[in-house]
Amino acid sequence: MSIDFGNPDRPNSYIGRTVPRPNAPRLVQGRGRYVDDLSLPRMLHVAFVRSPWGHAKITAIDTAEALACEGVRAIFTGADLAPHCTPWVAVLAHLKGLKSAPQHALAIGRTCWVGEPVAAVVADSRAEAEAATALVNIDYEELPVVTEIRTALDAETPVIHPELGDNLAFRREHVQGDVEAAFASAHKVISASFKTGRHTGVTLEPRGCLADWNAAEGQLTVWQGTQAPHMIQTVLATHLGLPESKVRVICNDVGGSFGIKVHVYPDEVATAAIAKVMGRPVKFIADRLESFVSDIHARDHEIDGRIAVDETGKILAFDIDDWTGIGPYSVYPRTSAIEGNQVVNLCGGPYDFANYRARTSVVLQNKAPTCQYRAVGHPIATAVTEGLVDLAAEALNMDPAEIRRRNFFADDAYPVTSPANMRFEGLSHQATMDKLLEMMDYEALRRDQAEAREKGIWRGIGLASFIELTNPSPFMYGIGGARISAQDGATVRMDPDGSVVVLSGVTEQGQGTEAMLSQVVAEGVGVRPDQVRVITGDTQVTPYGGGTWASRGAGIGGEAALQAAIALKGAILEVAGAMLQCAPESLSVHEGQIVDREGGAVRMPLSELGRVVYFRGDTLPKGLPRELVQTRHFITMDYPFAFTNGAQASYVEVDRDTGFVKLLKHWCVEDCGRVINPQLVDEQIRGGIVQGLGGALFEECLYDDYGQLLNGSMADYLVPMAVEMPDMQIAHVETPTAESLLGAKGAGEAGTAGAPAAVMNAINDAIRPSGGRILQMPMTPERILRAMGVLSD
Repeated sequence: MSIDFGNPDRPNSYIGRTVPRPNAPRLVQGRGRYVDDLSLPRMLHVAFVRSPWGHAKITAIDTAEALACEGVRAIFTGADLAPHCTPWVAVLAHLKGLKSAPQHALAIGRTCWVGEPVAAVVADSRAEAEAATALVNIDYEELPVVTEIRTALDAETPVIHPELGDNLAFRREHVQGDVEAAFASAHKVISASFKTGRHTGVTLEPRGCLADWNAAEGQLTVWQGTQAPHMIQTVLATHLGLPESKVRVICNDVGGSFGIKVHVYPDEVATAAIAKVMGRPVKFIADRLESFVSDIHARDHEIDGRIAVDETGKILAFDIDDWTGIGPYSVYPRTSAIEGNQVVNLCGGPYDFANYRARTSVVLQNKAPTCQYRAVGHPIATAVTEGLVDLAAEALNMDPAEIRRRNFFADDAYPVTSPANMRFEGLSHQATMDKLLEMMDYEALRRDQAEAREKGIWRGIGLASFIELTNPSPFMYGIGGARISAQDGATVRMDPDGSVVVLSGVTEQGQGTEAMLSQVVAEGVGVRPDQVRVITGDTQVTPYGGGTWASRGAGIGGEAALQAAIALKGAILEVAGAMLQCAPESLSVHEGQIVDREGGAVRMPLSELGRVVYFRGDTLPKGLPRELVQTRHFITMDYPFAFTNGAQASYVEVDRDTGFVKLLKHWCVEDCGRVINPQLVDEQIRGGIVQGLGGALFEECLYDDYGQLLNGSMADYLVPMAVEMPDMQIAHVETPTAESLLGAKGAGEAGTAGAPAAVMNAINDAIRPSGGRILQMPMTPERILRAMGVLSD
């Protein structure tokens, strides 16, 4: 079966149209239900005592004074919880050599980063629990701290976990072709070192969970702001010793995730364990200050890169050496090695070249754990790749757009396999770059830049092409042994009034999942989107699925919903044919009405069919199937990932005296396959660009030599705000994947993937007259002035 989604005149043509979010009125009226809005009878609150040391031995814990405080019901240490909650080790079998130490819900014997939970105080209110944490007396013996990436493996550097032998968590090297020969024969070899600072998600809603143990039923119910309810269900069942069927995870409204809420956190597991031990509901809500030291961090990379080109600008080889720090533990269960692994997979992505060497070294540190965050590895790989390509263009005195055009995979060359062994089904680098240059009026912009420079104003244009990994198959985690589902399911049913309900394993995190699902199901069944009610985020109700991560919601969850909707439509028409005494294939459904396929004459409303099926089934022919509910599951089979691609451009102005950057305009042309809702996709692209610009210009978690976070508050940690953001112009090229009927890939991370590289190249273009360049993010005014030679070390 095929659907001509490119035809706007097809019946029920909701795919490809902007349709309002169904949850928007509820949210703007303040009627959202977040974890902190929930209150249960007999509910207690938990607050955590967190380590003030980067690395220390716990020699004694005295809880007597805190236990005497008003409202305090219990205090738990790591030893108290250990009999009730098993530790975990975050490794994946297919990441050969990955190692990590066992991690507990509360630290036992030793603490390894500032912010690690050491004890839990349970009280009648959050205020009482928090006040009592100050009275838990813990004696520490300070231990040596490991903070630097490049020296983590030196012989004189202390080993954080002696049982592991060293501080190397994971190393992978990939080599394709004859790299050394390519560099030896090159016309130009350009080398550069890149650095990306740590940053974190700063979600509008901090992490939180509410756990309730029902001893009578032997069931644990957990309300949690999570991207992957079924994954959390499995983790809690495994480590609390429960059958999966006796753990229910409910995810209501979520105030942003960005990957922050797709991981397993010790404090959240501890909350569930405490609820089970005490037999009472227990709520944990992180405050903003503890979020900075307990949420995962990301992007801590130092990379040396080389590119080899011939005299025509043809890329001959890339050579990449990536070092990344992940904190003291690999984060469970997705592991902290995935980002470095992605750098190896994604560097050089848009370009057709033969020789490639890339290595990642993932090392342990005494800092907050890092793990997967929006566009895992993509901004790093794109910044390194596009930075080197720009430097090659400069060395050849070639236009940056031209060197890219000469090296892209041709749009008619697919399928192809990259030097990193990534299989590409179909991309559009040439078309997206052509559209980008036309949209920004590249030549006119170059003239404007030249005129401004004559007046002493330094402006720069930066380009960046990128690939984005979406719709991951079991190759991502399943073959490594993690119980993280790559498939997703949807159940679609018609109720007696003719309305439709869809239950999906994909969760709504603010990105528009509910709107996407309502459109897909409306088109598949033949009703209006406002006749579709969407239910997500409940492991006891929705089909088993992977949830929201890796830009998979539309491509995996949307396809399952479309297939279930089409199956429901077929069931509806079979009943309608019997009722109307005609062939089912002569009928169709349009805006909630049974109609003649030819001519569109209305024959019967769906509400009448629903009335008969649900209340007067005795009037229907005996043996007629009348299941007005259908479930379908979908998983990709032909490719490990559905790669998307795009191109971004940034126009900036750099103040020569202060180093401040003014973002004048930003453009993005993105190919996410089938665009289901143009407005939602553009919102995702713009939001991703803002997040990428945040890491490029503002955000950085700064540590001292003792592992102390120096700027763990919103007073000191900069995030981009509206006044700093440029006007953003978004456009699309559509190359649908043939793996699904819907043809959708993913769009959630594309903006973040390309924005840092584009603005970095623009800043370097602007400051080129100074002879300097900046390759360290965030590109702060001070660092820009140093790059320009205005400030010295």
